[in-house]
Formats: sequence, structure tokens, C-alpha cells
Amino acid sequence: MSYTPGIGGDPAQLAQRISSNIQKITQCSVEIQRTLNQLGTPQDSPELRQQLQQKQQYTNQLAKETDKYIKEFGSLPTTPSEQRQRKIQKDRLVAEFTTSLTNFQKTQRQAAEREKEFVARVRASSRVSGGFPEDSLKEKNLVSWESQTQPQVQVQDEEITEDDLRLIHERESSIRQLEADILDINEIFKDLGMMIHEQGDVIDSIEANVESAEVHVQQANQQLSRAADYQRKSRKTLCIIILVLVVGLVIICLIVWGLKG
Repeated sequence: MSYTPGIGGDPAQLAQRISSNIQKITQCSVEIQRTLNQLGTPQDSPELRQQLQQKQQYTNQLAKETDKYIKEFGSLPTTPSEQRQRKIQKDRLVAEFTTSLTNFQKTQRQAAEREKEFVARVRASSRVSGGFPEDSLKEKNLVSWESQTQPQVQVQDEEITEDDLRLIHERESSIRQLEADILDINEIFKDLGMMIHEQGDVIDSIEANVESAEVHVQQANQQLSRAADYQRKSRKTLCIIILVLVVGLVIICLIVWGLKG
């Protein structure tokens, strides 16, 4: 599988690229886990292990690229009206990336353990009981397999085939690469740690704003309720005053009419 780097663009395109990469990392982690489950089974083969290594390298490159894009996305200039929405969008991307990266690193560690177990099995199967005067010297020769070029070691390692040595070499190289990749992911986690810290502040701020908004809404509802009550009371009072004035006017009219009569 080949790796094709993406191109950053405007905020919308950059966010889309980040989301796409996160989905790819998640999918690759699932595929890596599925491949790991096949190791040590009848489906295990050099081709399968090669595919596994390629998939891990591809996913590792995706993670590096996504880290770069998120940094770029966070540094894009914004207008005051866009700032809040941009932060919310960045925080969501950081959270999703952190989740996908955590799952990927888990598969990396599992792959490293499987490779170590494989090397240990090859070493154990290559040993012939009583074939060597000193087991410690034998172990040393297996760990530093490059020393096989020395004639005296070749004599001692007659029971170890070239295929065994090649497998040990390949698997140890794979282990070293996995460990380097894990360190790369750790560096990305450090970057995310700073972003997540900022995100926590933003989330706290958002929650505070939401709570504040709820309080203001409740206060507004209370004020509207008071205003409605006041308006109803005012209308009732006005009706009473009008009724009193009408009654008073009627009485005055009756008195005047009586005097004239």
C-alpha cells in the first residue's frame, strides 16, 4: 500500500481532510487487529506479515500527517464571528484523533509483542539440547546474529539454518521499526496533550456559558411572568377604576335629574 500525502486548503477542506484521515486510521487499526489475530494460525505467512508491516507504516504516516493538519487548522486566522465555531470544530477533531490514535497505538504494542514471541519461538526451536558447551554463549550468538560471519561461531551454529537467521533478522528489524513508530506516536500524543489541555479550557468555558445562558433564560422567564402578573393586575385595577367612575357618573346624573324634577 502506497502513501499519498494530502494538501491543506481552506478551513473546510482542511477539516474534511483531517476527518478523512481519522476515519482511515480507525479503519486501518481494525484491519491491523484482524491481521494480528491471524498470526500463528494456518493463515500466517511471510506475505501476511509483510502486509501487516506495510499497513502499520501507512497508518503511522497518516497519523503524522493528521497531526500536522490539526496544528495548521488551529493556526488559521479567524474573524471574531468565526472564532467560537472554529474552536469547537478543532476540539471535536482533536478528540476524535486522540481516540483513533489510542486504538492504533494499542495495535502497535500488540504487534511488537507478537514479533518478540515469534523471535523467541524461532530461537527456541533452533537450539539442540546438549549441542553447545555454554548456553549463555549460544544466546549471545543469537542476539547478535551478525557475528555468524565469524568462522568459529559458524561451527557452533551449525544447527541454526540460514532461514532461521534470516527470520530472526527480519523480525528484529520489524521490532525496531515498531518501537520507533511507537515513539513517533508518543510525540504526537504530546502535541495532543497541549491541544486537549486547551480543549478542556474551552469545554469548561462552553459549559459555563451554557449554564449562564440557562440562568439568564430562567431569570428572563421569571421577569416575563412577573410582567404578565403586573399587566393582569394593572388591567384589573383599571377596570375597577373605570367601573367606579361609571357608577359615580350614573349617581351624579341621577342626582342632577332628581333636582331638576
